[in-house]
Amino acid sequence: MDPRVSELFGAAAAAQKSGGRKNAKNGSNKFKSRSARYPKASNNPPYLPPEAEEGNIEYKLKLVNPTQYRFEHLATQMKWRLQEGRGEAVYQIGVEDNGLLVGLTEEDMKASLKTLRRMAEKVGADITVLREREVDHDSDEPYRIAEVLVRKVPDDQQFLDLRVAVLGNVDSGKSTLLGVLTQGELDNGRGRARLNLFRHLHEIQTGRTSSISIEILGFDSRGEVVNYSESRTAEEICESASKMITFIDLAGHHKYLKTTIFGLTSYCPDFAMLVVSANTGIAGTTREHLGLAMALKVPIFIVVSKVDLCTKGTVERTVRQLERILKQPGCNKVPMLVSSTDDAVTAAQKFAQSPSITPIFTLSSVSGESLDLLKVFFNILPPLSNSKEQEELMQQLTEFQIDEIYTVPDVGTVVGGTLYSGICREGEQLVVGPTDAGQFRELAVCSIQRNRSGCRVLRAGQAATLALGDFDRSLLRKGMVMVSPEMNPTICWRFEAEIVLLFHAKTFHKGFQVTVHVGNVRQTATVEALQGKVSLLYLPELIDGRG
Repeated sequence: MDPRVSELFGAAAAAQKSGGRKNAKNGSNKFKSRSARYPKASNNPPYLPPEAEEGNIEYKLKLVNPTQYRFEHLATQMKWRLQEGRGEAVYQIGVEDNGLLVGLTEEDMKASLKTLRRMAEKVGADITVLREREVDHDSDEPYRIAEVLVRKVPDDQQFLDLRVAVLGNVDSGKSTLLGVLTQGELDNGRGRARLNLFRHLHEIQTGRTSSISIEILGFDSRGEVVNYSESRTAEEICESASKMITFIDLAGHHKYLKTTIFGLTSYCPDFAMLVVSANTGIAGTTREHLGLAMALKVPIFIVVSKVDLCTKGTVERTVRQLERILKQPGCNKVPMLVSSTDDAVTAAQKFAQSPSITPIFTLSSVSGESLDLLKVFFNILPPLSNSKEQEELMQQLTEFQIDEIYTVPDVGTVVGGTLYSGICREGEQLVVGPTDAGQFRELAVCSIQRNRSGCRVLRAGQAATLALGDFDRSLLRKGMVMVSPEMNPTICWRFEAEIVLLFHAKTFHKGFQVTVHVGNVRQTATVEALQGKVSLLYLPELIDGRG
C-alpha cells in the first residue's frame, strides 16, 4: 500500500479528537478512553479516523448481552445508519468512538456479532463480516477487531443503485470485462464474452463499441453476486438484488469521442472505471478519457486488463507508468495497488472518502485472475451522496432529461433518460421541450420501467424509460427535458461560460465554432465575444508542467 494512503487515513488521524458524541436519538454509548491501558498496534494504524456523527459508519467497542432498552436503542441507531447509507452501513466492532483500535477476545467478538445479527434481523437487514484483524495487546489471548457490512433487504425495488462509466482506449478489454462480470462466464480469449453487449452489426464485425450500452450487476443482502448466470432476465436480477451496479459501456475509438463525452455528461455516473490493456499500456484515447473524467470531477479507479498475455515485468511496467501519470501535478492522485481482499475493502472505503485515492486492479477476463477483488470492491463501494442530499433533490420540482427516443409496438413513444430532481409517478402530467420555436408541450407519463422492469415511482438520480402513449415522436429530440408545469421553464439562445483551453491546434477567438456539451445537450455554438482577451492560445509548456 502506498505510504501516502496510510498517512492520509492511518496514524495521522490519531491527533484528531472526536468531534462530539451522537445524542440519544441514535442511541450512541459513551465509553471512557482506554489509550493508557492498551498499547498501539504495530502492523496496523493504531487509530481509525474519529467516528462521524453523520454517514453510514458506526464504531462499537462491544455488544455483549445488552438490556432490552439498550437493544432497542441499538436497533434504532442501525436504522439511522442504514438510512444515511441508503440501505448500507459498516460497523467496526472493537473500536472506540475516537477511532482507537482496542479489540475483543474471541468470546466477546462472537457475542457482539450475535447481537449485531439480532439487530439486523429486527430492522430487516443482513450482515456480512468483511474482514477481521488482530491488534497488539498486553495479553497472551489474541484481540481482534471486525469490520461488518450491514445491508437492508430490498423492499419495493428501492435497491441502492450506483452508475459506473467504463472508459479506456479501443481494444483495452472494456466490453469483454463487462461481459464476464454480468454474464458470469470467463472469456475464451477471442471476444465471446463481449458479444452480448453489442447493439449493432458493425460492432460485432469489428469488435469495437460505437454506441452506449447499459449493463447491470447485482449483489444480494449477503454480498453474493447476482447476474445472468443464475437469472434469466434483468427483472429477476432486480428482484433479488439489494445493490445494483449499472455499467455504462462507452466507446474507446477516437472517432466516437463525442459519444463518450455524451455518456459522461448525460448519464451522471457516480464513478468512472478506466480500463488499460497491460500489453499496450497508456495508448490512444486513454489520457483523453482520464482528463475528461477529472474535468467532470468523476472519481476514477483503474483496471489493468489482459495480464494473462504479459509477463509479470510488463504488467509492473504498465502499473508504474500509470502511477507516474497519476502523481503528476495535473492529477495529484494517490495510486493504491489492490492485491488482496483486505486491500479491496480498504480501497472501496477510502476511494469514496477521498477524491485523491485511485485504486488500481490488475486482472484477466480469460483466466479470471483477481476478478474476485473487483467484485469485492463493487460490493462494498458506498454511494457518494447521503440520504439528506437525496431527500433535498427529491423535494425539488421534477426534471427528467431525455437521452434516447424509441417507438415500441403496442406501447407507443418511449423516452429514456435520467431524473435529475424531484419524483416522477405513473400518470403524472409534465411538459416537454423546448421545441424549435422555444415552446413546451403537455404530456402524460403512462408507465415507467427501470432496469428493464416495471416500477410505479421514479426518484431523483435514477435512470429509467417512460412510456408516453400516442405522443408524436417527431416532436421529441435528444437533449429535451420533461419538467413539472410549476417550473415555468424558460429558454436561452446565448450564455456566458468560463473556458480553460486544455489543447487545440488553432487559436480560440471570436467567431470560433464549437460543440457544447451541457448535461445531455450536445449543440453547436459560435463564440460571440471573449471578455478581456482577443484570443486564447494553447501553451504546452504550462499544460505539460515544463513552464
